[in-house]
Amino acid sequence: MTLAVARGPSLTEQAAAYIRGRIVRGLLQCGEPLSELALAQELGISKTPVREAILELKRQGLVDVQPQRGTFVFEMSADQVVQLAEVRSILELAAFGLAMDRDQHALSRHWSEIVSAMKVALEKGNTEQYRVLDGAFHQAIFDVAHNQYLSETFAVIAFRIQALRNRLSLDPELNNTSYDEHQRLLQYVRSGQADKAINLLAWHIEWTRDRYITFLQALVRPETAGRSHERRQRAGRT
Repeated sequence: MTLAVARGPSLTEQAAAYIRGRIVRGLLQCGEPLSELALAQELGISKTPVREAILELKRQGLVDVQPQRGTFVFEMSADQVVQLAEVRSILELAAFGLAMDRDQHALSRHWSEIVSAMKVALEKGNTEQYRVLDGAFHQAIFDVAHNQYLSETFAVIAFRIQALRNRLSLDPELNNTSYDEHQRLLQYVRSGQADKAINLLAWHIEWTRDRYITFLQALVRPETAGRSHERRQRAGRT
């Protein structure tokens, strides 16, 4: 008789999880260059699993590998954010409809636990934990919907959504608004008001989209201003 031996995560999987976690949590910023050598040294492994991990993260849309230039944390234009929000809205609203039809009480139960934890995180000022719970709130829709293909499709964009979400977590006002909307969504599900919940969920995704765009534009402005200042200095010397 042969015994099944549980296999632990490979070095490539560990490296991917490490890099992904730093990107998603905002420790590596949008557009920041990634060094295979530096990452390998941080992890205490060779460059090969790091290189393989980067290829996996490229498939997940978290890194951009540019020939002759290097590897960078993903960046998104305003137009790409709009497209991402469109796909997210299509998937989440479809999953929500299935979840309500299949097990409204399970969705209500999961959301109730998450919203309670969100309140604690906000009270403690733990913005990182709040955004993790925010992601779990939306993931619960797909978990209750029980549609493998919807879940797999959402997984393609989920890490990028969470990475952007975490970059918004430093603004307490945004977190408070987000929490209020999650509370209202929970109340609508508890009372079986699916139409109101769908309308609010669609609005919530649009609101988040607009915050993403504002955030990304704020990142670009200082850089643009710096280039303009340099051009003015050069013009003054000619």
